[in-house]
Amino acid sequence: MTQENSNSKLFYVVLALSIALVLMAAALFAGSGTSVQGVSENTIEMSGSSEIKVVPDTASINIGVVIEADTSAEASAENAAIMTAVLEELEALGLEDKDIRTSYVSVYPIYNYDGVRTVEGYSASNSVEVTTTDLELLSDIIDRSAAAGANQIGGVSFLVSDEMQEELREELIDEAVADASAKAEMLADSLGVRIVGVQSSSISDGFSPRMYFDVAEEAAFDEGVGSSTPIMPGESTVSMSVYVVYLIR
Repeated sequence: MTQENSNSKLFYVVLALSIALVLMAAALFAGSGTSVQGVSENTIEMSGSSEIKVVPDTASINIGVVIEADTSAEASAENAAIMTAVLEELEALGLEDKDIRTSYVSVYPIYNYDGVRTVEGYSASNSVEVTTTDLELLSDIIDRSAAAGANQIGGVSFLVSDEMQEELREELIDEAVADASAKAEMLADSLGVRIVGVQSSSISDGFSPRMYFDVAEEAAFDEGVGSSTPIMPGESTVSMSVYVVYLIR
């Protein structure tokens, strides 16, 4: 091998080693930069809550008619006549179509299982759910529906409308955030760190009705007494909770 060829080969070996060293250095630098950026922030996670007790502004009640007869046609016809009378009473109270929703309709045979199964009649049911923001109407809704022939009245529930919850929302959020912040500051002081910012936050809200009951499975109405059914809406609790991740140093 000539001296010239030997020098040329040595040159390429040195060049290759130099390139390899440069690439290794670049890889190490890139890895070091990624590692620094990947270090997570120091944080404190805390939840806060608030609640307000309010009188519900909306109520719903189920009103139904159940009729038994020898034939399905008779049961359906009698049921329809009574439910029509009930709906007329509800409309007379000022309720609109949007306030009344059919919730259940059925016609089914009534069997006698004495020895051999036989059909001894038919039962027809029709129920509506009535929703109103005029809570003073509830007693009249119950009494006049019963007087018109409704014999399944119950499932009274009270709730806080979306409109009322929206009105309370800002106040609830402020109180929940203040609650979370106070607890986070207390924890930070105990740990000897300082809160410097907020990384993320989220909220959730809801209400819990305090009253849900049945007026009666079979409503009774005594025209001679003349007293109305007492209804008390009680209170509902509207609540809000927040979850905050604080940055600390």
